[in-house]
Amino acid sequence: MASSSSPHVSTARQPLRIPGERANGAAVVAAALGLPRREARVALRANARRIEAAAWAQPRTNNAGRRRGEAAVCAAAGQVAGRSAGVGRSVGTEVALATMAVVAMGTGNRVLYKLALVPLRQYPFFLAQFATFGYVVVYFSILYLRYQAGSVTDEMLSLPQKPFILVGLLEALAAAAGMAAGAVLSGASIPILSQTYLVWQLLLSAIFLKRRYRVNEITGCFLVTVGVVITVASGSGAGASLQSTGILWPLLMILSFFLQAADTVLKEIIFIDAANNLKGGSVDLFVVNSYGSAYQAIFMCLLLPFLSKLWGIPFHLLPTYIRDGAACFLNMESLSSGCEGAPLLPLLFVLVNMGFNISLLHLLKISSAVVSSLASTFSVPLSIYAFTLPLPYIVVASTLPPGFVAGAVVLIAGLLMYSLPQPQNCGKTLDKRND
Repeated sequence: MASSSSPHVSTARQPLRIPGERANGAAVVAAALGLPRREARVALRANARRIEAAAWAQPRTNNAGRRRGEAAVCAAAGQVAGRSAGVGRSVGTEVALATMAVVAMGTGNRVLYKLALVPLRQYPFFLAQFATFGYVVVYFSILYLRYQAGSVTDEMLSLPQKPFILVGLLEALAAAAGMAAGAVLSGASIPILSQTYLVWQLLLSAIFLKRRYRVNEITGCFLVTVGVVITVASGSGAGASLQSTGILWPLLMILSFFLQAADTVLKEIIFIDAANNLKGGSVDLFVVNSYGSAYQAIFMCLLLPFLSKLWGIPFHLLPTYIRDGAACFLNMESLSSGCEGAPLLPLLFVLVNMGFNISLLHLLKISSAVVSSLASTFSVPLSIYAFTLPLPYIVVASTLPPGFVAGAVVLIAGLLMYSLPQPQNCGKTLDKRND
């Protein structure tokens, strides 16, 4: 017979109450439902992900559903929506914060890349491969931790792999084309050619996402492109440099930016499809980052003979080159010389570059590929200005080009033009993939 001091457990159905404190939520759910801790955390986050997914896609099978879908999109354009970060938080505020993070990380990424090449000036190919394969390890480590925390579900991990394989292929081919053209083109001409990236994104999103852009958005993108060209080209002789290299290498660089634009639009499609298909809401960005990086690394391995030849490294000497590059990266004085600044500067670049990629993908997830591109573009004039400051390991600071101020003004005007408030019927300009 049970002791009278034993707690009485009622068999009557009781409403489940989950405390507001996130720290105790998983334990309460686990105890109430008999779930393991990880599954309980998954259950707690499922509703938040469904709310987040509502800003991406809503079933629009009838007029009422269509209106709900348009309302969700208006919320994504800047009105208040409940998200996992907190009910009532403005999505417009989240996009603004994510944009500032992309701009800051993008500026630091450009500056630190040049600083990282000070000790590794003889081993830029090593730095590129170290970053490519290092990201796979870091991203999957973060993915594992997020899986254990319940932020990533089995359903997310079982998404079809074909889109991720295509992401990896596009990124590898873009890197190969960019390396080939970058070895011939001047440094001043590449930022000018990179403005085709925004044009490709507008075209590809209009074709594959059925997105329709307003006049002010197209005008804003055009002004941003003109502003960057004015900023970079003034006093650099970029025009003469492009003429001297012929037509092949500029076209190859433009192809590289086309592949990069296709990659970002494909990632946006992955997020949209996941929001439609996943029961738990939108896919975690580290699933996209991890799978994409893994397949990119595989394709880069297949392209190594071609890539090493581009850098003037005979393939049979590649192991020796990697060994010497690693010795310089670690600044092992017995095996290398002239590597002052390593490993601090290369590691800082890798960390900031990783943060830039994560923040860029996060901005793409909550806004669009075009918005993420505009934010990244804004870092170009900021990095040009940063190089005029007294930076360590750079003996002579750069001078501002004559058209810097004018170009920056035009660029900012373009960003303001693009971000003019949406009209009340903003749902009509939304992606119509579900119609």
